[in-house]
Amino acid sequence: MFGPDSRVVVVVGAQWGDEGKGKLVDVLAERADWVVRYQGGANAGHTVDLGDRSFVLHQIPSGILHPGVRCAIGNGVVLDPDTLFDEIDGLVKAGIDVEGRLYVSERAHLVLPYHKQVDGASASSKAIGTTGRGIGPAYEDKIARRGVRVLDLRHPERLREVVEKGAENARARLARNGSELTIDVDAVLALLERLATRLLPLAEDVGLMVHRAIKADATVLLEGAQGSLLDIDHGTYPYVTSSNTTAGGAAVGIGIGPGAIDNVLGVVKAYTTRVGNGPLPTELDEPLQTQVRTLGNEFGATTGRPRRCGWFDALVVKYATRVNGLSDLAVTKLDVLDTLPRLGVCVGYEIDGHLHDEFPSDLLALEKVVPKYEWFEGWQRSTAGARALADLPREARAYLDRIEQLVEAPITYVSVGTRRDQIIGL
Repeated sequence: MFGPDSRVVVVVGAQWGDEGKGKLVDVLAERADWVVRYQGGANAGHTVDLGDRSFVLHQIPSGILHPGVRCAIGNGVVLDPDTLFDEIDGLVKAGIDVEGRLYVSERAHLVLPYHKQVDGASASSKAIGTTGRGIGPAYEDKIARRGVRVLDLRHPERLREVVEKGAENARARLARNGSELTIDVDAVLALLERLATRLLPLAEDVGLMVHRAIKADATVLLEGAQGSLLDIDHGTYPYVTSSNTTAGGAAVGIGIGPGAIDNVLGVVKAYTTRVGNGPLPTELDEPLQTQVRTLGNEFGATTGRPRRCGWFDALVVKYATRVNGLSDLAVTKLDVLDTLPRLGVCVGYEIDGHLHDEFPSDLLALEKVVPKYEWFEGWQRSTAGARALADLPREARAYLDRIEQLVEAPITYVSVGTRRDQIIGL
């Protein structure tokens, strides 16, 4: 991915999240100078398996596992400072050197205790299937101009004023939901005062730092969370997250110009999954649903919730290719399909008797979809040891070739296991 004409690369999920972005970022970070997270919050969980050890990173970029790589959390992230330090302490305990390598945008907004209270008490959050970690309410406060930013910790009077506004709104929302939870502003301020001693030394103008790094010909990896179909504008609204997960969010979420981005790598599973409610046109029936979930260990890294599984949906990924401007594709978890005798790929949607070859915006239309499949012979032998395209069974190569053709993006990586070395670079 990196080269003389490709020094700034965005990694995005091209389905509904959980595609394996953490592993791809980890693999690419070996040649990166910087890895920067640009949106989302602690609702994300990027898993990196180093063989003898496995790390689940919620807010810190996956590049932190590579010595010497600088990592930053951009302004587009809503930061949970309490869990950030839990993450840092866990890494240090595991022998990962974090000192002087991690920066936090001073413009990033904070997830506060009352955001989690509102999220937990919200009926709409439960209906959508959020993680309950306060992400949506924190983004709402940001848009309503009552959010607390990292830089506010430098100004106690300003901080109290903003926290009081946020708490007042949270109390009103809790009351509307019939909750008896209380919000103690002084307790929130005391928490922030304690956290500020560790957070403020990390606070920087991340956009300026990344801009200067790009000017100095550094290689920069921009890491997104969730997936394209969860984008607040371009996803399956309202069953979406509260930020722009697509590649356009990378420039905004860090503070660089879009012209600085050279390539966009989309990450997809060799099948489809999503967590929570919302449309999943290719969802599998039982007992195949449970079989694939078990084979792929499809349980949320953050919540532990079981993921819904479906056949690969080419319309979803073709749509993600368009809205992200994908230059390349990485297919993960090919090995999960190793034992299946037959595989489906959705190539069209029948809606009210009409065949569609593009992903529709209308949720009501999606609810009527009858998927049209092409069927492929399974290879029924292990791909876990493959390290080159020629090592893959003929049937697996045919499956990947057809996906590449349907989604209109070249496949440049294929992952065949959880370990760092279980990947094919094409």
